[in-house]
This record gives sequence, structure tokens and C-alpha cells, in this order.
Amino acid sequence: MSNYAALFEDEEDIFGGSPKSKFMDVVFNANNDIVRQELVKFIEKAATMEMMLEEHVGEDINKAVEQYYFSHQDACDMKTKSLYVEIMGAILSQSE
Repeated sequence: MSNYAALFEDEEDIFGGSPKSKFMDVVFNANNDIVRQELVKFIEKAATMEMMLEEHVGEDINKAVEQYYFSHQDACDMKTKSLYVEIMGAILSQSE
């Protein structure tokens, strides 16, 4: 996945809002079929990653995720923003 860190230096000025707010704008205004397709891909990917994580840390992955987030909060927040931009880009690139 790409890193969009340069876009977040001043996140309130990039697109007239944060990556999260612009993502929500796109999701609620783009073609429903495209949005559904991208959300299905994302959920399938998340399910696969969750299963991989269960193999490595056991059944209590929520605790492992919380501990990882606590130790790497800034990097996780940046990755979250990158994912908003990545999914928004995928939706917009397919829009009519």
C-alpha cells in the first residue's frame, strides 16, 4: 500500500477537510455499486489479515491490536489516514 504521508502535513487544508471527512463525502456521494465493491474488497482483506493475525498471536487479537496501537499510535494514525485516501482514490478512479 502506498504511503500518503505528505498529504497529511496540514490535513485540514488538503481537500478542505481531513482524509476521514473527505472519504465520507466520497462514500456517500459516489456510485453505490462502486462503493459497495470497494467496501467488500476491504472487508475481505481485513478478514484475511485477521485470520493471519490469529495464527501468530492466538484468539485474543483485540488485545494484541490494542497493545500494538498503544505502542505505535502515531504510525497507526498515519496509516489510517493513508487507507482513507487509498480507498477514496479507488472509488473515484472508477466513478463515471
